Amino acid sequence: MVIKITSSDNKIVKNTRQLNKRKSREKNKEYIIEGVRSVRDAIKYEEEIKYILYSNKINNVQQGEGLLEDVLSLGLKVYEVDEKIFNSLSDTENSQGIMAVIGMKKFDINEIIRPNGLYVVLDRIQDPGNLGTIIRTADSAGFHGVILTKGCVDIYNPKAIRSTMGSIFNIPIIQGFGEEDLIEVLHREKINIVCTSLDTDKYYYDVDFSKNVAIVIGNEGNGVSDYILNKSNLLIKIPILGKAESLNASTASSVIIYESVRQRMTKLL
Repeated sequence: MVIKITSSDNKIVKNTRQLNKRKSREKNKEYIIEGVRSVRDAIKYEEEIKYILYSNKINNVQQGEGLLEDVLSLGLKVYEVDEKIFNSLSDTENSQGIMAVIGMKKFDINEIIRPNGLYVVLDRIQDPGNLGTIIRTADSAGFHGVILTKGCVDIYNPKAIRSTMGSIFNIPIIQGFGEEDLIEVLHREKINIVCTSLDTDKYYYDVDFSKNVAIVIGNEGNGVSDYILNKSNLLIKIPILGKAESLNASTASSVIIYESVRQRMTKLL
């Protein structure tokens, strides 16, 4: 059943609008995904879909064909809103006319840590595009979790979610973790902590990334915190042969994460 909403003062519209703010997302434990592919992925991976909003514009989106029928067949709450109201809630310039409100997953670090696991730790990453891309890369490389320290941009930021391209549904993500607690857990579980740093002579391809490692990627401007650097097992760097001083955080992480893939695949041969 589809319920039509014609007023911007409707409580569903108000609740959705509030979720554009981090504080409201954290309070309600809900966030917004937008677009045909994102909604299809949420259904595919059996996310907790609270409700769906759409405008008539979805009828003009080719890949959206049959989507409304699918969500209705699942018994989900579906609301049709005026396109003007929808656009006031949308974070994109050219929306596809559909969004969903999703319940946040809660992961405990002790649940995701495993023997010989592979993890990415993001230390105070600020750019949502970088954050989402790194999560997508970690997912594609078969890593077991992504851990965000306090001070990172919100994973449920709309740009971050779009940049994950659905990987937010596939890989455990823990955010807001204190660095002291993080180090305690990783040391206790004997996970090797490897940090990117310019202050080292060791290159990333000289290190075993095939198992039992947490790769730490630091803040775009300041790098990894001194505390984590001092508690890490190893510092590594990526060779810079040109005049650039450094690599983008998501690019650097991709290089190192896929070195792990190369090593694992080589061992299988």
